[in-house]
Amino acid sequence: MAAKRVLVVVNYDNTGLGQVGTALGEAGAAIDERRVHNGGVLPKDASQHDAMVVLGGGQNALDDETYPYIPSLLELMCDFERTNKAVLGICLGSQLLARAFGAENSIGTATEFGWHGVSLTDAGKHDPVLGALPENFPIFQWHDDTFSLPPGAERLATNSAVENQAFRIGRAAYGMQFHFEADRKLVRGWNEAFAGWIAERHPDWAGVFEAEAARHGPAADAVGLQIARAWVSAI
Repeated sequence: MAAKRVLVVVNYDNTGLGQVGTALGEAGAAIDERRVHNGGVLPKDASQHDAMVVLGGGQNALDDETYPYIPSLLELMCDFERTNKAVLGICLGSQLLARAFGAENSIGTATEFGWHGVSLTDAGKHDPVLGALPENFPIFQWHDDTFSLPPGAERLATNSAVENQAFRIGRAAYGMQFHFEADRKLVRGWNEAFAGWIAERHPDWAGVFEAEAARHGPAADAVGLQIARAWVSAI
């Protein structure tokens, strides 16, 4: 069987596939990375790929003026779903997926940073990607924005800060607001790459990081890899 070809859309420097990359590597997938924020070009449609991953970023999902590729990316995500191919949007990627399918994006209304608890909904407990997870689990969060549930989507996970932590459209188009790809290794890299931003916005983080990582990291890393492997199996 030929290797699955997976389009990876990078929206921001120093993001990274993390545990999704681990799962794709285990499956022998061929990764086609497009760094669209730095001039990378999106394919015209889904025909040359088996799945797509849209990563996070510091911009918001409505910033078409600064990032003029966004409307084309929204159309491409819809084309992948329409042709029954797996889609994964993480953080900004989930916000873009929601927008692509008719949700309302809300900017600056839902800040979470660090490891926070998330709970599966009833639909999530029966979902092919999330259904085997614990009902409640810690996972890494880093966002300020949120969105309404797109028409026809199923809400799969939630918490008190953000109602739509995860959703699915169709067979295998998944939006994950939380950073399940971010294991402790990736978070440590973010601590360095974005040190100035974090210090300004979350000045206590440097002091509490090690304790938080020890408390929540093992469970969050295990859940994150489980999600990554389950989504890859849906390709």
